[in-house]
Amino acid sequence: MGDMSPDHPHAPRLRELRRRAGLTLEAGAARAELSPAHLSRLETGQRQPSLPVLLKLARVYGTTVSELLGEAPAAPTSVVRGADAPVREAGGWSYRPAGGADRGMQALRVHVPYDAEHRDLVRVHPGEEWLYVLDGRMRLALGDTEHLLDPGDSAHFDSLTPHRIAAATRGGLDLLFVHTLLQSAVAGLCLGAGTRH
Repeated sequence: MGDMSPDHPHAPRLRELRRRAGLTLEAGAARAELSPAHLSRLETGQRQPSLPVLLKLARVYGTTVSELLGEAPAAPTSVVRGADAPVREAGGWSYRPAGGADRGMQALRVHVPYDAEHRDLVRVHPGEEWLYVLDGRMRLALGDTEHLLDPGDSAHFDSLTPHRIAAATRGGLDLLFVHTLLQSAVAGLCLGAGTRH
């Protein structure tokens, strides 16, 4: 079953982009620190990737999170109409593009459901991250410090700082997420998915 099959219309274009990068399933999985079986399930839409896994795969494949989620490359100047932005689901979170799909800075509108089970997922990856709370309350752990952010609050930090994002309100959390993509020697330090606090 392909990653663009009718049964999984919103499955990310992971297989196509891995092949474009010239990587076998085994090589792609090894570079992304995933098992080949796990990557295969992501490619066929049987499992949804979390944000840390998407960031890691984007770096490994030399592409962007937006392209992994099926967004077409943007024109040099992008205007994104909120009402027209397609919704993508991955790892239980919902994403809408808020900027160009082929830029070094990725901008997304994100909905984080209230889900206590996933609150302990710690993310570590190269780059800088900027978060702005639109609706709901965000529980943000940065290193050993936890912050509660309300609508209008924002945070800007180095993504190599271990961090954790969760919705602190039962209605979930809506936020703007901006991340710089770095292609550098330090990129191998991404610990993302599976690092538990």
